[in-house]
Amino acid sequence: MSRIAYFGPSGTFSEQAARTFAQGRELIPVETIPAALSAVRKGEAELACVPVENSVEGPVTATLDGLAEDSPLVAVAEALLPVHFTVLVRPDVDTIRTVASHPHALAQVRNWLESNLPDAETVVASSTAAAAVAVRDGEYDAAVTAPAAAETYPLKVFAEGVADVPDARTRFLLLSPPGPLPEPTGADRTSIVAAAANRTGALAELLTELALRDINLTRLDARPIKGNFGIYRFFLDFEGHVAEERVGDALAALRRRCEVRFLGSHPRADGPRPAERDTAADERFASAARWVQAVRNGESA
Repeated sequence: MSRIAYFGPSGTFSEQAARTFAQGRELIPVETIPAALSAVRKGEAELACVPVENSVEGPVTATLDGLAEDSPLVAVAEALLPVHFTVLVRPDVDTIRTVASHPHALAQVRNWLESNLPDAETVVASSTAAAAVAVRDGEYDAAVTAPAAAETYPLKVFAEGVADVPDARTRFLLLSPPGPLPEPTGADRTSIVAAAANRTGALAELLTELALRDINLTRLDARPIKGNFGIYRFFLDFEGHVAEERVGDALAALRRRCEVRFLGSHPRADGPRPAERDTAADERFASAARWVQAVRNGESA
């Protein structure tokens, strides 16, 4: 039986996401995102499930840094989960003086806490489930958790469906060592990290390679390269699959300009959008490629 290491402990949103990928696989909780990635790199698990971005708080930097460093891992699937929190307390707690959770979770319920628990001190925990464990053990009074934690820990529900932004969502990746990729579906996402030169126009040049091929950029994040102040890596998500000719051509063009690490091509969790597929752009690219080949063969001019 193959194994999925996920950012735990049990009762996190990452576990909920991992369940969507399980298909009979064993789920293994680990304490941190780097530990989940390391489990795959060391062969302790075949796959890792980790968060990569949140619609309110943005990128999960531990995941981005972990994908850019050490041996390569690629995304083979993704899950998109709505994020509504449950606030848990011990059954014997009458007054809530401290509330613990992961920083991203606390940021997403800041307004709710100010309105409902204005005098409570917020405390950072390594994960939402770790906060629940700390409440269970008497360290804090309340925890902002994933709904699954209410099924896992012997705590009382103080509030449910808590979220400052009702439609907040988090995207999770299923990661594996490099190998055969999922087949293209027509509604795919490709991800890379590029270390562009520190000079005028370097990022614009990278983006131009996508625009020239009618490839839609869906996410762009920058992270500093450790030990090189002022030098950044750029994380890019864009529509399409590396198996498609224009996407492959764009990757080759980017690789000619700078150091690029491929982070995967896989179906998007949100599926195709209405009238999304630009078949005219595909045909223009394919027609141009056929013309170049005909020129090389001496069949056209």
